[in-house]
Amino acid sequence: MNYYPFESGAPRRRQAIVELVRGQAVHSQAELKRLLRQRGFAVAQPTLSRDVRELGLAKTPQGYVAPEATGPAFGPPARREARLGQALRGFALSVQAAGSLVVVKTPPAAAHPVARAIDEAPLAAAVGTIAGDDTVFIATPGERTARAVARQLARILGTSSAEAGA
Repeated sequence: MNYYPFESGAPRRRQAIVELVRGQAVHSQAELKRLLRQRGFAVAQPTLSRDVRELGLAKTPQGYVAPEATGPAFGPPARREARLGQALRGFALSVQAAGSLVVVKTPPAAAHPVARAIDEAPLAAAVGTIAGDDTVFIATPGERTARAVARQLARILGTSSAEAGA
């Protein structure tokens, strides 16, 4: 099993959970698990509990409810930012702007968790990511935006703006 914030299939499954609880009364995790299975998601109880917690769902007498701040499938913005910080501090070795791209270097096999955290984070200027084995490319609309994203990621990582290619 993959490390939880970056496990495969989590975003689609979490999107399905949000859709289910917004679309109907879901009174228990057992019921939620059954409804997910009907949608093609086989999920273990600990994973489902973690999803419920990460999405910030609250259990009320009417069933689970999703807070309005919950983004589609990824949880509240503050939680997504925290996961980005955790991923960058845990894996990123450097951040540098290169044209309209931002390049994040990681140890071998660590690029995918970093890319996932970037994709899930509320970085409006990041258009998308491509992850290799030890490198993440972040596409942005232009050079100025790339420098701003690099500075933002460098601040989170705790490196200087000069190292970020500012």
